[in-house]
Amino acid sequence: MRIRAARPDDAPGVVALRTTVFPYLVRGVASTRKMIAEPPPGEDWTAFVAEVDSRVVGWVSAERIGTTSAANVGAINLLHVHPEHRQRGIGGALLAAATDHLRPLGIRRVRATAQPEALPFARRHGYEPSREVRYSALDLNPAPAPPDPPPGVKLLPIAEVDPHLLYVADVASAVDEPGDVPVDAKSYESWQYDVWDNLGLDKTASIAAEVGGEVVAFSLVKRDGDRMWSDYTGSVPAYRGRGLARLAKAAALHRAAASGVRVAYTSNDEANAPMLAINARLGYRPVASQWTCLAELT
Repeated sequence: MRIRAARPDDAPGVVALRTTVFPYLVRGVASTRKMIAEPPPGEDWTAFVAEVDSRVVGWVSAERIGTTSAANVGAINLLHVHPEHRQRGIGGALLAAATDHLRPLGIRRVRATAQPEALPFARRHGYEPSREVRYSALDLNPAPAPPDPPPGVKLLPIAEVDPHLLYVADVASAVDEPGDVPVDAKSYESWQYDVWDNLGLDKTASIAAEVGGEVVAFSLVKRDGDRMWSDYTGSVPAYRGRGLARLAKAAALHRAAASGVRVAYTSNDEANAPMLAINARLGYRPVASQWTCLAELT
């Protein structure tokens, strides 16, 4: 077993591993390759793989969380090991590599994620469960039919929208998003990397709701073949309670299905009752859960 920094040509093996462990997550080979080759700006992002007989059997990434005003906060993301290679110390070795990357950056508080069965491992390494996240799936055969927009509301594919307007709506809608760390300092550069320039973003299926030339709600679709991820659906606070987030999401799902997507996945904090209610009305069913976990680095 060897732990080493991830390389762009690891992308096919990384995606295959992720699909085995997390079949409800969607990120394609091209997008994964770009993420490794061109990491997010200003976040000190890195990733490590575990290799056995030239095969990728483990993965973890680590970064400074750059979208929050909270100081010295980092993340260890998607630590996972192939089921056939567990109980051999690979997970611990990956966690140590990620922690060793964060500590010199001055990171003092770390957020990680764990599947329920991995919580004993997390606790052994000083991580305490904090918030439960629900993963849900929706069969798009058939897709939910979007209702007609109310007067004054225009639905547009985001390909026809000024990205700066979408960014403003994203920032406004995310300020009160439930989570361990507030999302209150997202720069346009960071948003552009993570959203607008993401190779998996389907700008034809992703939908924005406009009122008076401003984006007031939206639903983003990231796609890999016939699978999609509802990356983020939201509405700006002044327009909540009007059904616009559900309208945008239903329209996005309908457009994605028309272009060949067969199943949609998404995730929500269990405290996000409004979005969970929207997904239930659209027909999503729970398929898995994970926990965010927090630890203090000393």
